[in-house]
Amino acid sequence: MRRTAAAALLVLTLGGCATFPEQGPREWHEQLEGAGELGGPPQVPEPSPAPQTPQPPGEEGQTGPQQAPSGCQDPDPQVVATCLDPVGAIAVLPDAASALVGERRTGRVLRIEQGSEPELVATVPVDTTGGGGLTGLVLSPSYIEDQLVYAYITTPEDNRVVRLAAGEPAKPVLTGIPRGPANNGGALAVDDDGSLLVATGNAGQPVPAPDSLAGKLLRIDLQGRPAKGNPDPLSPTMSSGLQSPGGICIDPRRGAAWVTDRRVGEDALHLIVPGQLPAPAWRWPDRPGVAGCTAQDGAVAVAQVRPQSLFVIRTDPKNQFVGAPETLLQETYGRLSAATTAPDGLLWLGTVNRAGGYPVSSDDRVVRILPLAPGGGMD
Repeated sequence: MRRTAAAALLVLTLGGCATFPEQGPREWHEQLEGAGELGGPPQVPEPSPAPQTPQPPGEEGQTGPQQAPSGCQDPDPQVVATCLDPVGAIAVLPDAASALVGERRTGRVLRIEQGSEPELVATVPVDTTGGGGLTGLVLSPSYIEDQLVYAYITTPEDNRVVRLAAGEPAKPVLTGIPRGPANNGGALAVDDDGSLLVATGNAGQPVPAPDSLAGKLLRIDLQGRPAKGNPDPLSPTMSSGLQSPGGICIDPRRGAAWVTDRRVGEDALHLIVPGQLPAPAWRWPDRPGVAGCTAQDGAVAVAQVRPQSLFVIRTDPKNQFVGAPETLLQETYGRLSAATTAPDGLLWLGTVNRAGGYPVSSDDRVVRILPLAPGGGMD
């Protein structure tokens, strides 16, 4: 099946890329003088096709499981949870078999596991105007001991980072991030020293003030204070210039951190550099709606909303892109949003088909991409 082949290719792409040839960019990888940390964005040899309006399930061009879902029952073995509201964020738990899922519009945080009904963990009041809601979710770096979770949410007053503990109301960690008529979404990650990385939208302001928390990549400790090692020790700001970030991803082996951004005129992927926001490492002039991302062994995978696919690019040890990009899972699960990597290396994705797509009866879903077992079956 096309879906099975795509899953196999995805695992090969993300799991089999630990080493890369020691060579410079390919001929089509154009270098632009003085254009940023990576020497300028690579150019794909042929222009990407314009985003296509997705076809309703069952029409020509729609691919996916051959057996259609029935109600909330989905026969696809890679589907972990069904009948969710559009998925804003996913945080896989240490057991790698279950995860916490944040629904953007409802503010619900659910614990999901294949074969079990979702369990409500918390409900955070959110305001969804201007792309806001619950858009970021990450486990505490000491989750096994403290069972704490951090979320990025929009309220009627601001955007903020809150801490969630079972049975308790959400506690503010960092407040006062401006909200506005647009670009209220944000993203969270934990870096290698346990600090929180917070990507904030510009709240509809073309150029937020330097001291504003809008349109920034912030780095804070778990109490919301500027993290040690920031460019300015008194400021949480690590770099400026984001517009509408979709996700932050950190490659644990390479130490590289990336942030996706939906910008005026293009979508972009930035390599995170302290003190500056370099020129995009990769550009999408066709604006596919980049969302969550994940990075593993030099492979960076970016969920895309409008092409309904996963875009994968690979880097060498110097974070230079090598080889041609790959587009996986195209129109297999619909509009992809959240993306994260589990402790066992598998990739978890969330969908937002009930927010502008063509949902099937089991949408919205969380999918876990499984490897092929020996002999071609699924694990």
